[in-house]
Amino acid sequence: MTRSAVVINPSKVLDLDARRRELRDALAAAGWPEPLWLETTLEDPGSGMAEEAAAAGAEVVLVCGGDGTVRAVADVLAGSDVAVALIPSGTGNLLANDLGIPYDVAEAVAVAVGGGRRRIDVGVVEGAGAFTVMAGMGFDAAMVGETPDEAKRRFGWAAYAASGLRNLTRRRMAVRIRLDGGRWMHRRAGSVLVANVGRLRGGIRLLPDAEPGDGYLDIAVLSPSHLADWLRLAGGVLVWRSGDTHGLETFRARAVEVLAAREEPREIDGDVIPPDRRLAARVRPGALIVCVPQV
Repeated sequence: MTRSAVVINPSKVLDLDARRRELRDALAAAGWPEPLWLETTLEDPGSGMAEEAAAAGAEVVLVCGGDGTVRAVADVLAGSDVAVALIPSGTGNLLANDLGIPYDVAEAVAVAVGGGRRRIDVGVVEGAGAFTVMAGMGFDAAMVGETPDEAKRRFGWAAYAASGLRNLTRRRMAVRIRLDGGRWMHRRAGSVLVANVGRLRGGIRLLPDAEPGDGYLDIAVLSPSHLADWLRLAGGVLVWRSGDTHGLETFRARAVEVLAAREEPREIDGDVIPPDRRLAARVRPGALIVCVPQV
């Protein structure tokens, strides 16, 4: 029988006992034995649990949490033969959305046991570890950092709206950007995003060509200077290519380095990391096996 483990983030589940029963019943209905249960902690968001699951011989690790929990597990399991199954339970669940993973627990478990597998890329931020969704510097990171966890639990992705509005007028960054070791490009940007998938919070498709298995990272440089520019850009993105996308540049690369004139806020898969002048990322093509719906 396939051996499995469940890495569960208690802070992302309203009723932990009920969620355990749902997962146990769904796995049992598929004929799978009792999984190894591993809870994340404030000190360890999932890396230690992923190591324990792999050491115990788990072939599939079900991740019941948000993008941050998935990131911590992927940081350990990337490059291994252990498959990751997503049980969406967080605020954004951006990777799950991009891969078409259902939010219903029983349906998500059905994907895990159904045999559909896909190798996806993993991004790596120097000094911070792996990401499966995106890393960012500037506006996006400031917005994430100023959004209270309680608001995210209560309102989901909409909780970011208030901090987003507050940061629309923050001073733009003077940055240099280098792709694949090439020449430096000079920009004044509100935010620089390095993405593995193309959707932002709320399902907004910022990078429609981004694919998590194409061997590349997609970079978005957002440079509106005024509130009106942000509104124009938002309208253009929401109706992609049929609207005004002034203030948005996109690039593709296997490695990217961003240098700012001063320390700037940074985030990785929705988790704030220490501010810095530098954000350097590279791609690990096809490094992570994930469970996906069978076509």
